[in-house]
Amino acid sequence: MGDETDGSSRAAQGALDTDNLDSRGLLGRLVAAILPAGAEESEEGADHAVANGTARPALTHGIGNLAKMRVEDVAIPKAEIDAVPLDISMEDLVQVFRESGLTRLPVYDGTLDSPIGMVHLKDFALRHGFNGKDTPFVLKDMIRPLLYAPPSMPIGVLLQKMQSQRMHMALVIDEYGGVDGLVTIEDLIEQVVGEIEDEHDIDEGTLWTVEKPGIYLVQARAPLDAFEDEIGLRLLDAEEEEEVDSLGGLIFMMIGRVPTRGEVIRHASGAEFEVVDADPRRIKRLRVRLPAVTAAAAASA
Repeated sequence: MGDETDGSSRAAQGALDTDNLDSRGLLGRLVAAILPAGAEESEEGADHAVANGTARPALTHGIGNLAKMRVEDVAIPKAEIDAVPLDISMEDLVQVFRESGLTRLPVYDGTLDSPIGMVHLKDFALRHGFNGKDTPFVLKDMIRPLLYAPPSMPIGVLLQKMQSQRMHMALVIDEYGGVDGLVTIEDLIEQVVGEIEDEHDIDEGTLWTVEKPGIYLVQARAPLDAFEDEIGLRLLDAEEEEEVDSLGGLIFMMIGRVPTRGEVIRHASGAEFEVVDADPRRIKRLRVRLPAVTAAAAASA
């Protein structure tokens, strides 16, 4: 990657010069056409936008979101970032890759507020997966640079930076230099084209799949009554049925907020709901363990 940014540098926060966008393909030209002339990610520019009512995020997908939405509107909160310390062992790094399902992980020195770059699963596999474990494990040798962006940066500007510098991940840095969140190129593109499904997602036409007996992987939009019929268990009282239509709505009603990825919510029936995928605005996928499964797990603990 051709970027020399380190964890303490904020040089990557400067707005990308749009004079040469014609050489960056269709995406760059579309972004340039949508962004207002002289768009900047400075705090002053953001304050001006808020004062004029132009900084509010759009509620629908479309190319116009590149100018309307800010990085803070789409970033994953700091508490939900999967990151690893510089001194992590190879075994623990493999475990984080396996459990998170991610291919890129930020690397920090001491705390997440001192990021030094990221590690890519491909680099790890080429060095230690295909060549065997005889190669000494030195995480520092595999670290790639990261982009850094302030919360007020228009997502179109960040998308230009990611495209031109060929980086797919950026850390959101607050005014004090601390890490405030994380955003990927997929997060930005989804604001234009809608949700992008990957190989880990359930097919659009499939609302749930059975992973093991008593364990379901379910889309949060699955109709609650249909899922209750599938599992033979009532999850909602009769007087509450008209208030909730989907499984995701049930979880929101139970805890009064959008849960974080990895969070486990326990139902009064004994069922457990593990949040497999979510963003700051909505729940996407859940893993449901029926009461018999949770009871067996508790008995064996």
